[in-house]
Amino acid sequence: MPNDQPADNKGPGVKLPPPLIFVAFLLLAYGLQNLQPLTLGLASASAGKYLGAIIILISLLALIQLVASYFKAGTSIEPWKPTSQLITSGLYRYSRNPIYTAFCFISIGVGLYMNSLWLTLSFLPAALTVYRVAIRKEEAYLEATFGARYQNYRRSVRRWL
Repeated sequence: MPNDQPADNKGPGVKLPPPLIFVAFLLLAYGLQNLQPLTLGLASASAGKYLGAIIILISLLALIQLVASYFKAGTSIEPWKPTSQLITSGLYRYSRNPIYTAFCFISIGVGLYMNSLWLTLSFLPAALTVYRVAIRKEEAYLEATFGARYQNYRRSVRRWL
């Protein structure tokens, strides 16, 4: 089997879209913030708004660049579809999961913007859940699909940052 072809037509078998996981934990954190408010204790709430907005903007720009890299490679971005190309350039040189990392930073940015400890920390259970329901399956799929090429990539690039 050539290294640029998927091992099967099923993909990694991820059932739940990871962005929805981040949204769900943000909504849960928002509910907790309304029930039991916990602020970040920032010296300046406006500084938190600016920093949060900058983090969100940078993360969104990163996501746009990442989506473009999938289109350029001609492969599917959805983790439930087969992957035809292993992307190792751009932000993938620094993280094996830059999309999920960007979603983590969006959660942090939203928390800073809203001065909420709950929202800021919502990335932790979201990242753990994404690891359990998506990343483990994706890594096994990529190893089965791309073999030594993915193993070498995995050894040289961190999972998150």
